[in-house]
Amino acid sequence: MSYFDAASAAPLHPVARQALVAALDEGWADPARLYREGRRARLLLDASREAAAEAVGCRPDELVFTPSGTRAVHTGVSGAMAGRRRTGRHLVVSAVEHSSVLHAAETYEATEVGVDRTGRVDAAAFAAALRPDTALACLQSANHEVGTVQPVAEAAELCRAAGVPLLVDAAQSLAWGPVEGGWSLLTASAHKWGGPPGVGLLAVRKGVRFAAQGPTDERESGRSPGFENLPAIVAAAASLRAVREEAAAEGARLSELVDRIRSRVPVLVPDVEVVGHPTLRLPHLVTFSCLYVDGEALLGGLDRAGFSVSSGSSCTSSTLTPSHVLRAMGVLSEGNVRVSLPPGTPAEDVERFLGVLPEVVRSVRDQLDAPASPAAVSAAAPGGVSGASDEPALTVDSLGKRCPIPVIELAKVIGDVPVGAVISVLSDDEAARLDIPAWCQMRDQEYVGERAAERGTAYLVRRRT
Repeated sequence: MSYFDAASAAPLHPVARQALVAALDEGWADPARLYREGRRARLLLDASREAAAEAVGCRPDELVFTPSGTRAVHTGVSGAMAGRRRTGRHLVVSAVEHSSVLHAAETYEATEVGVDRTGRVDAAAFAAALRPDTALACLQSANHEVGTVQPVAEAAELCRAAGVPLLVDAAQSLAWGPVEGGWSLLTASAHKWGGPPGVGLLAVRKGVRFAAQGPTDERESGRSPGFENLPAIVAAAASLRAVREEAAAEGARLSELVDRIRSRVPVLVPDVEVVGHPTLRLPHLVTFSCLYVDGEALLGGLDRAGFSVSSGSSCTSSTLTPSHVLRAMGVLSEGNVRVSLPPGTPAEDVERFLGVLPEVVRSVRDQLDAPASPAAVSAAAPGGVSGASDEPALTVDSLGKRCPIPVIELAKVIGDVPVGAVISVLSDDEAARLDIPAWCQMRDQEYVGERAAERGTAYLVRRRT
């Protein structure tokens, strides 16, 4: 079995395992106590904080350990907003932030800044969203789903000029290097770099107004109450140092394997869109979407073939709504696959993946009776060009059907109308709002827009070829 979902949780690093076992023997006592066992535990905690702070690029007294990356985000957002409550309750986030950031922002008046089709924020547009009452801005260092790296240093400088602190979610990127630029707060999670789950980091620069919210005690500077999980903290700090030492060589090696996937998947599998920035990206992560494919069936087929991958597709979620990241990017959501390679992934595993993927995709498409080839709709239908009217010449009723069925049914009938004619696709699946325009772009057809219907929404497509 090949595990290709390191962006969700990386396998435990060998150094983390060794440190965890050793700390269970040496770090079980209360580090707040003055007797011998407590002093020994305190030394381990202080050493771990210094190692983590060095990796983050901050002072040890600016960093605290939290029970998770999500807790670090919520503590960071609420503490920064409370510390600047006299400024206002406005917060700026990018539209592709991790869900933990977006959920933390729900308590306040938040402005979401959009991204381009690669998932990258424009730093000037991000700064333009700042207002006199903006208390905090949040921008991830790199996206969790597509790997696109954000212009954090530029955004931080613009935020500094406006007097607004910037919180950076560095969960995906910290294993590969420190976050450059004048950020104010930073969060991360140990299980993303091969540390044990249940350890997060929160760094708050000196001078940033911060008032911790909720229950507090004397531990972790009053910012993360409760008895520290010292063995896990020791393992997290040790593994972070270890992966950093390996980052340059391993990053270059994995980036070459990802480039192989990015270039060969569209050749091996028809009707695939590789998403995310082609160069400004994390070295280990690639995401692509397969047209006419049910995401859950695709992931199940790859699992049976021996590959564990992830997806942002609406078809793999109980909510049946597209990934907010893919939606913000305006890219295809159906048949979405995220491959994130853990350190040590052999090239042979990637070759095996490339070998089985085409057959798995073909099998899923056959089950859905998907169109076999774009050539089926490439020739002009009899009757010639119909003119510029937006009134539908044909209506496809896909109500009650989930992705990718509405797109498949559209593809089957596009050749039945004259060039220039409009087809209306009725759908009550939220994913259709994203996937039908994406299909039009891939197929060189014109997406006219949408209209409210008696039931669901009517999506209008004009045949161009």
